[in-house]
Amino acid sequence: MSHLSSSPQKHKGEHKGHSLPRGSERGSSSRDKDRSVTVSSSVPMPAGGKGSRTNCSQSTPQKVPNRLVNEKSPYLLQHAYNPVDWYPWGQEAFDKARKENKPIFLSVGYSTCHWCHMMEEESFQNEEIGRLLNEDFVSVKVDREERPDVDKVYMTFVQWKQNKNALLENSQRVTTALLARSEISTGDRQLPPSAATMNSRCFQQLDEGYDEEYGGFAEAPKFPTPVILNFLFSYWLSHRLTQDGSRAQQMALHTLKMMANGGIRDHVGQGFHRYSTDRQWHVPHFEKMLYDQGQLAVAYSQAFQISGDEFYSDVAKGILQYVARNLSHRSGGFYSAEDADSSPERGMQPREGAFYVWTVKEVQQLLPEPVLGATEPLTSGQLLMKHYGLTEAGNISLSQDPKGELQGQNVLTVRYSLELTAARFGLEVEAVRTLLNTGLEKLFQARKHRPKPHLDSKMLAAWNGLMVSGYAVTGAVLGMERLVNYATNGAKFLKRHMFDVASSRLMRTCYAGSGGTVEHSNPPCWGFLEDYAFVVRGLLDLYEASLESAWLEWALRLQDTQDRLFWDSRGGGYFCSEAELGAGLPLRLKDDQDGAEPSANSVSAHNLLRLHGFTGHKDWIDKCVCLLTAFSERMRRVPVALPEMARALSAHQQTLKQIVICGDPQAKDTKALVQCVHSIYIPNKVLILADGDPSSFLSRQLPFLTTLRRLEDRATAYVCENQACSMPITEPSELRKLLHQ
Repeated sequence: MSHLSSSPQKHKGEHKGHSLPRGSERGSSSRDKDRSVTVSSSVPMPAGGKGSRTNCSQSTPQKVPNRLVNEKSPYLLQHAYNPVDWYPWGQEAFDKARKENKPIFLSVGYSTCHWCHMMEEESFQNEEIGRLLNEDFVSVKVDREERPDVDKVYMTFVQWKQNKNALLENSQRVTTALLARSEISTGDRQLPPSAATMNSRCFQQLDEGYDEEYGGFAEAPKFPTPVILNFLFSYWLSHRLTQDGSRAQQMALHTLKMMANGGIRDHVGQGFHRYSTDRQWHVPHFEKMLYDQGQLAVAYSQAFQISGDEFYSDVAKGILQYVARNLSHRSGGFYSAEDADSSPERGMQPREGAFYVWTVKEVQQLLPEPVLGATEPLTSGQLLMKHYGLTEAGNISLSQDPKGELQGQNVLTVRYSLELTAARFGLEVEAVRTLLNTGLEKLFQARKHRPKPHLDSKMLAAWNGLMVSGYAVTGAVLGMERLVNYATNGAKFLKRHMFDVASSRLMRTCYAGSGGTVEHSNPPCWGFLEDYAFVVRGLLDLYEASLESAWLEWALRLQDTQDRLFWDSRGGGYFCSEAELGAGLPLRLKDDQDGAEPSANSVSAHNLLRLHGFTGHKDWIDKCVCLLTAFSERMRRVPVALPEMARALSAHQQTLKQIVICGDPQAKDTKALVQCVHSIYIPNKVLILADGDPSSFLSRQLPFLTTLRRLEDRATAYVCENQACSMPITEPSELRKLLHQ
């Protein structure tokens, strides 16, 4: 916990609303810690919104609530009965700090953070600590998932190590230092760097850090890093005939397989936990985040496209099954997360992972049936325990369990292939597959009776956008209309509950109310750059999956709003927050790292290229070039920090393919051509349906579509690049050949 303080000065501005956060701390476990710092009230701070909420799930009725009891955020409500006199982020707290000449004690966290729970238990529930904080500070709680701008600014300050004493002399020096550190602009550069050079450097840096045995790109802890896997797949595609290309494919596929076999994947209920505490992907930090599920569904779908191995498509389907069951609002939106902690039994103190782990005794009792045909006496439970590595003493080492909460417990992790397990007991592979699946289902049913982890029912526009992409891309790749429908319902939810028609602005947050209702804070939490970028990406993916142009039209409208609110006309690229929303903070940042989530500027670069492909509007290409140029220095210095932007740089310099299908969207021959496109990994493309109507939205955007004809009244495909189109193609096999070139 860091403490920074300086003398209070006058507050300069006020904020109209608040908003939400990013997923994770750039692939590092620092995201999963409470961030508490002492800051002076000299830094301008915006007011947060308030709403009405009666109680906190962890409250003690006899205790007196603090001001947080009136907030909507699940994280703030968890602290509503602390002895600390918490204030929400807002004008009331800043005025009090200035009036009483007290520093602000700023604590930033989120509701499913294990380390935040520990911090509360060990510090903020302590009466003596509460008294000290109340006497000497004004204590402010911030949900980092509502206010990512606050989190970013103060974490930038905390991490700025040089000359800290000098910086603390006054707030002007702090602000100047922060501005210098965060400056990202085109400067006197005219063009972005060479994509070939940046990609080569990024690949080499990843190759050097790769774990040959277990996959991934670090020792421990290990995080899912979809942005890296996406980069490696793209690199493979453009270097297919080289050794480096083969290596990139192998690194990505091996990592995805090892993750899916490890304990970081929930083999009983599906979905992925936040990260692995060890090199082997065995013992996870058990929290489950929505943004991981959305991105990993796409990564596993792409792995299936590339490899043809149904192992990967099964994992993708499992992820989406979990989200539909556990993280979905009845109106179509998606919740943020499930906690790592839960009670082993009702009434007991919550422990990390209690919901997910198993003893040998439990499994034996649930699966006592003998396995017929085995070469030795064997029960279903013994088969499952052998395959998933369960032991009598538990398979979690003390180094992964410092508090000793999980001793004697087991995390399911695949230890053998189905073939090896079958050979070990003289069984057929399919028989083993069936027995294991039946066993997992029985464990799943038994687990329903355990106390469930806390659900963060806050819904964030950005993460919902990532989940729309997850369902849309997977549904399109696998030809599963049911999954595309989930994406459609998610987009409808965003438009109905998180979009202000009058201003064309997105809201950052909404909350699950009682009886399936949706609630908002008052004033609303307005969207940040990542909300627009991720939702636009989701809508573009949904258009290509559904071919319903209404989603494309809304994407264009949101991109216009994003350009108006966030574009830096002087330095290039997008700021993370609106000028108006950021009026209470000392600076507007531009995120310059692709981590647990891609940076919003990286996603925006891709979006601008795709939107140009759908519309031909040149100003979006110009913006993309300007954005890539602004981040040139960062890409040159540390290309591995921006693998998603390096992909966008390649897409720009290689040009996108426009794949146009002329036909009736409901006709079988049209669907066959569309499915052919979806079955192939082609990251740098836009898929367009031309239905022959010259007044349609896309025909008005791209007049050349009206010149493309169906051949012999059959659905016909054209592949266009640089305003030149291929000969007409009516057979999926011929289209496949052309797209593989």
